[in-house]
Amino acid sequence: MSSSATDTAPATTVSQIFVNLPVKNLDASMAFFKALGFSFNPDFTDSNAACLILGPNLYSMLLTHPYFNGFAPRPAEESAKHCEVLVALSLESREKVDDVVSRAVAAGGATYSEPKDHGFMYQHGFTDLDGHVWEVFVMSGMPPKE
Repeated sequence: MSSSATDTAPATTVSQIFVNLPVKNLDASMAFFKALGFSFNPDFTDSNAACLILGPNLYSMLLTHPYFNGFAPRPAEESAKHCEVLVALSLESREKVDDVVSRAVAAGGATYSEPKDHGFMYQHGFTDLDGHVWEVFVMSGMPPKE
């Protein structure tokens, strides 16, 4: 058996994740996510950015377009016309998946497909006020091996 550098290298792990998303109206985006039951870290929230708490060590930074473009190597695309990222959130039950999607639609978001039951996973999703795609799902097992 041969060994490569990747076989012996330690695994890369991170302690936190921050998904940075450009938003047109920070206050409206914050109200949208609060309606879904999320909160924000006030230590990392100001008039340019808001730190959306998704879970322990899981965050999304909602950044105004000018602020986002100050960090990004390329300007932000119009997310209502282009899909730059799919943010997938694992939830604890089918009911919670349906509840979050219902809340998103009630708060001004939209669904982009019908819910899908893959047997081992139930999935649904929504787009936020800026058109970012958020998939929400619950896993009940492992996918079948092909």
